[in-house]
Amino acid sequence: MRNRRDFLRTMGAALTTCAVPTLSWAEVGGPVLLSAARDGDGQFALYGLDAGMETTFRIALPGRGHAAAAHPTLAHAVAFARRPGTFALVLDCGTGVVRHRLESPEGRHFYGHGAFLEDGAVLVTTENSIEDGEGRLGFWDAGDGYRRMGDVASGGIGPHEVVRLPGTQILAVANGGIRTHPDRGREKLNLDTMRPNLSYVDGGEIVAQAEMPTELRQASLRHLSARTDGTVAAALQWQGAPERVVPLLAIHIRGEALQFRSADDAAQRSMEGYAGSVAWSGDGSRVAITSPRGGVAHIYGGDADPEILHRADICGVAPFGKGFAFTDGLGGALTPKGARRHPVAWDNHLVPIG
Repeated sequence: MRNRRDFLRTMGAALTTCAVPTLSWAEVGGPVLLSAARDGDGQFALYGLDAGMETTFRIALPGRGHAAAAHPTLAHAVAFARRPGTFALVLDCGTGVVRHRLESPEGRHFYGHGAFLEDGAVLVTTENSIEDGEGRLGFWDAGDGYRRMGDVASGGIGPHEVVRLPGTQILAVANGGIRTHPDRGREKLNLDTMRPNLSYVDGGEIVAQAEMPTELRQASLRHLSARTDGTVAAALQWQGAPERVVPLLAIHIRGEALQFRSADDAAQRSMEGYAGSVAWSGDGSRVAITSPRGGVAHIYGGDADPEILHRADICGVAPFGKGFAFTDGLGGALTPKGARRHPVAWDNHLVPIG
C-alpha cells in the first residue's frame, strides 16, 4: 500500500465484501477463551474453553501453535504457527473445517499473532521482511476468502503482537527489536543494536511511537494488552546480561513516555528476565504478567507491590470476569471460580473472545 489514500480505499473494498454469516460463538458452546495445546499423545490442537474452563471444541493443528485471533462475532479463529512460521489456518470452530490456509508472501514470515479490524472484515498479521529485516503489517480481506490486500510498515524490527485499541480502528504493535531469519531458526541476529518500540498505526500510517530508554534497549517488547480506555500494557523479555534485574512490565498512554513496573529484587529475579504473557483484568483495575521460566505471575494494582501467584509453567493469562484466567503447561486452568486440570500442555497464550 503506497499511502493512506490507497490504504483507506482498500479497506473500503473489504467492507463491501463482508463475510457470509456462519455460526456464532454462542452456537458452538459459548467459549470465552482460546488456547493452543499439545495433547497427551503429542498431537497439537486449538481448544475453546467456556466460563467453567470446560473445553467446547478441539481442532487438530499440523504443528505447534502459538496464538490465535478470534473473529469478534463468527465462530472462526485464525491459528498461527510458532514463529518463524509461514502459514496460518482459518478454522471454523463449529465444524472443525479449515476454511482457508494463509501463506505469508514470498520473502516474509509470520510472528505468531494477528488481530481483526472493522468488526471482523479485515485480519491483520505481524510479519518480517526477511531480506531487510523490516517489520510489516499484512492485511487480509476476511469476506473475500482472506485475500491478501497489501501491507504497511510496522514501525520497527520484529513486530510480534498486534492488538486493536478498544472502540477504535487503531492498532498497537509491539516491535520487539530482534531481527531473525528463517534459515537461522530462532537465532537472534542483532542483540547489540536492537531498538524495540511500541508503535500505533491508524489508517495505514504510524501515528505515534514510544521507544525503550537506552538502558532498557535490550528489553524486547513482545506481548500486549489494551484496556478499554486505550492504555496499553506490554510484557518484556530481557536479552541483555543475565545478572541484571530489570522491569518486565511497561504501561503506555499515547503521547506519554513508557512507564515501568517492577517487584522487589528477589521477586523480580524469580521471573528470570522473561514475561511470557500480559493481560488487564476484566475490570481494568489490575494488570498481570506471567513467567513460565520462573513459575510465577505478578499482578499489579495501584502503586502497591504486586501480588505474586506461584504456579509451575504458568504463561497464559486473559481477562475473566472482573479478574483473570491463567493456564499452565501442566494442563491447569485457573480462574477466580476455581481450578481445573486437563490432559494437555497449554501453550503460551490464552486468547479472549469478544
